[in-house]
Amino acid sequence: MKNRRKFIQLSTALGVGAFLPFQFCTPKKENEGTAVTPAIGAAKGTLSAFGLQLYSVKENMAENAVETIKSIAGYGYKQIEGFDGGKGIFWGMKNTEFKSMTDSLGLDFIASHANTFENLEKQAAEAGAIGMKYLICPYIGPQKKMDDFKKFADDFNRIGQVCKDNGLRFAYHNHGYTFMDLEGQVPQDYLLENTDPELVDFEMDIYWVKTAGYDPIQYLQKYPNRFTLGHVKDKDGSIDLTAPNGSTLIGTGTLDFSNILRKGMDNGMKYFIVEQERFEGTNPMEAAEKNANYMKALVF
Repeated sequence: MKNRRKFIQLSTALGVGAFLPFQFCTPKKENEGTAVTPAIGAAKGTLSAFGLQLYSVKENMAENAVETIKSIAGYGYKQIEGFDGGKGIFWGMKNTEFKSMTDSLGLDFIASHANTFENLEKQAAEAGAIGMKYLICPYIGPQKKMDDFKKFADDFNRIGQVCKDNGLRFAYHNHGYTFMDLEGQVPQDYLLENTDPELVDFEMDIYWVKTAGYDPIQYLQKYPNRFTLGHVKDKDGSIDLTAPNGSTLIGTGTLDFSNILRKGMDNGMKYFIVEQERFEGTNPMEAAEKNANYMKALVF
């Protein structure tokens, strides 16, 4: 594809916001099983299944991915959402080996953040073969012109078709930059309105919507059935709203997840994925356990 922008390097990304995912999906320059029905809710307004974005425990994953995932299962998570930590989304295993391991722990490997601009056909084929639901683009970076976001909308439709052809779906995970006004438009709105719902879904990072100054519920209601996945990440109320590095234990921050997740369900959200990137007075694994306990007790 012509006029392909340069792949955004890690150092650049950290310059625009702390603790952004390492598995970027920005494109390079030119020339360079059985599906599981998600349990979205149970009687009495509680979640019967929820997941963890493994980036929340990235250091532990780097040390020992299998043992970390075993612990996650023990905390009560029923789903996991992966990321590429440098060994691929299957952490050096074959796709079938990784799937067998997670199945043995009672975990559904529902999705993974990935660089969907590289090796897409291979990634989609391997993900679809083991019944994954999604490949997710986690980051494209701030753009200088709306034309850049318009090209991404076209890219997303193309990627979505490849994923659909392989039995899974494609989604884009937002950060705050897509909610920043650019040339009189909100890029997030453009992406939602100019991608094919048959090919492209969105993963709402609730934290980033709030940090950008928007109401997650209003977006869920304005664009029903487009945000099929949600990142459940809380915002520390003791620091400035716009501070990028401000996540905290779920339930101790400013976000009303009981209301937000209820509205999410009502408007087509099927997967609820815990994420935390900042840890004060605890460590990532302890936080993952506490967050699981919160999610198990959450009542809508």
